[in-house]
Amino acid sequence: MMRKWLPHPWLTVLLAVVWLLLVNHPGLGDLLLGLLLGWLVPLLTRNFLLDVPPVRKPVKLCLFVLMVFYDIVVANLHMARLVLGPRKNLNPAFVAVPMALEDGFLLSVLASIISLTPGTVSAGLSPDHRTLLLHGLDVKDADVLVAEVKQRYEAPLLEIFECSTT
Repeated sequence: MMRKWLPHPWLTVLLAVVWLLLVNHPGLGDLLLGLLLGWLVPLLTRNFLLDVPPVRKPVKLCLFVLMVFYDIVVANLHMARLVLGPRKNLNPAFVAVPMALEDGFLLSVLASIISLTPGTVSAGLSPDHRTLLLHGLDVKDADVLVAEVKQRYEAPLLEIFECSTT
């Protein structure tokens, strides 16, 4: 019953805190308005929000986030070198990556990570959610890219979160 009226309690708190941070001189009225907005926004959007699976390994999640940040920095440097160099060095390609993930939230996270890493973009997901289509700017070997995505990103997500696999 409480889940019906308070669908995402942590999101409610987060939105209220963000509201208070945006206000120059917070007072009681700002706190009440922040709590109202923090309650109302998740309530009105509950049908659009994906449920986050429980985190099984929080320390590994922190290390995973750091690894993704590192990958983004390295990919930026690699892409700068490729883009500023001769065009013949580019090997653009579309690659289909079979997915073991079934959870919609984790598929969204994986697609976002891939798109945040310069040089790769998640271009689509098959209707059955079993294949993720990627576009890479420098794909020398499609099988290597597939193995890298599965090993470096998908496998840790499966390990960190409690979710089902195929």
